[in-house]
Amino acid sequence: MLGLIGRKVGMTQVFDDRGVLTPVTVIKIDPNVVVGARTEEKHGYSACLLGAEDVKPSRVTKPYAGQFKAVGGPKRYLMEMRDYEKEVSVGEALGVDVFKDIAFVDIEGTSKGKGFQGAMKRHGFSGGRATHGSKFKRGLGGTGMAATPSRIFKGTKMAGRMGGEKTSVQNLRVVRVDEDKQILMVKGAVPGPRKGIVIVRKAIKK
Repeated sequence: MLGLIGRKVGMTQVFDDRGVLTPVTVIKIDPNVVVGARTEEKHGYSACLLGAEDVKPSRVTKPYAGQFKAVGGPKRYLMEMRDYEKEVSVGEALGVDVFKDIAFVDIEGTSKGKGFQGAMKRHGFSGGRATHGSKFKRGLGGTGMAATPSRIFKGTKMAGRMGGEKTSVQNLRVVRVDEDKQILMVKGAVPGPRKGIVIVRKAIKK
């Protein structure tokens, strides 16, 4: 699997050679440094450990900084990529050119937090009638049991905190790969706010 750590810049639109407009999300790929490798012999699985964005050594603990001795300094973000399809070595920097021959990608990010919301907005309930005297328009309805078991089951759809969860979008088409600016453009929306961290991987279903 191929993948990199990126940062969502925002959305824009581009025109192709035929003049067709395509809405795209712009993702900035800062150099992803190979911090370490996981091998079958030593760890029981094969993976590549990538780090992105430099951070001051004074901002991290010594045990955390110890794993970056071979790459020159600590990184803010770390991500393991299982069964990495590209031959890499510790200390090597990877850029957006990893995706130049890939047509579709999967992107994982943290969705926008929307705070505490009611059941209708959080779960998409339709609610009751809006006519006069219905007395049930945006209510949740019954959630508890009667005499037995006299409690609310875990997982019942109720009001609560909405958003701020790990979210994935699959099979986004790669529209443009700009190696000069280290920018990746994909068709459609990507989870998370502007300047949010995202994980871009080669699509597993394409």
